[in-house]
Amino acid sequence: MMNRRLIALLFLITGLSPLHSAAEPDTWIRLGVLAFGTVNWELNTIEREGLDKKHRIKLIKRSVTNPQAAKIALQAGAVDMIVTDWLWVSRRRADGADFAFAPYSTTAGALIVPAASTITGIEELVHKRIGIAGGALDKNWLLLRALAEKKARIDLEASVEKVFGAPPLLNQQMLQNNLDALINYWHYAARLEAQGYRKLLDGRDILIGLGVSEAVPTLGYVFKEEWADNNRAAVNGFLGASRAAKDLLCRSDAAWGGIVELTGTDDEAVQAMLRRRYCQGRIRSWGGTEKKAAQRVYDLIYRAGGAQLTGQSKHLQPGTFWSYEVDQP
Repeated sequence: MMNRRLIALLFLITGLSPLHSAAEPDTWIRLGVLAFGTVNWELNTIEREGLDKKHRIKLIKRSVTNPQAAKIALQAGAVDMIVTDWLWVSRRRADGADFAFAPYSTTAGALIVPAASTITGIEELVHKRIGIAGGALDKNWLLLRALAEKKARIDLEASVEKVFGAPPLLNQQMLQNNLDALINYWHYAARLEAQGYRKLLDGRDILIGLGVSEAVPTLGYVFKEEWADNNRAAVNGFLGASRAAKDLLCRSDAAWGGIVELTGTDDEAVQAMLRRRYCQGRIRSWGGTEKKAAQRVYDLIYRAGGAQLTGQSKHLQPGTFWSYEVDQP
């Protein structure tokens, strides 16, 4: 059982940021978010544009220090909702938990090389020094390995020099010419692209190469299924507000200007690339076709040696994806 006093101390340290007031009726949605995560772009827009009122929701934002702290907070009941991936949801459901996932974004990481690099394909990564964010079990790394095996019969695990590290540090390594290529999270890859680095492949390209053409979400809002069922109107309202906020940020320069300082850069080229990649991740379709595609992605990751990531279950767990209808006020 999670230590609730420890969680409370966590929030005292990281801060409590209500979008309306410090009051916390049971009907409010408490979101655990990283202090500098891109989810804040949407939450800021929801508040500034009055989308919370329009969709009849009330939100409290609670900052957490890292993704693991967010998961701990959700499991302890200190927050109602976080952003993470559906692989974690499936693994926890296999263990008996009742978490569920609603899609947030299809934007994945990318494989970046210097502009002058001679690398044009996966086969040319052999014997190169590759930076990998997220560690040995990073989903993009596992899928890239599967693609190299399928397309070129190459074992990347054995044939490249792997450099693991935090995303910003790996970007610095690339800028200092210490890496031949880098697999990094989308917003870090976008910053390099804006500085002239070349995107060789992104997560979507890798999946297409593996035979998955559907746009499968990478991240989503995750919550306890029982809680969501008991608060369905509020959850639907929030998901509707989230989608409306993302659409505003992508079509309105004024709305984007309202959150541009949250990007953490004054460089207009970087800001433009961040917006472009962010907007490419909008959920266009989410139904049976995409959910079946997610099962194929799960199978690929499991076969690529990701049992430590997926757990011992060979199949995506039933109920991983929450059934919902987005609120349309």
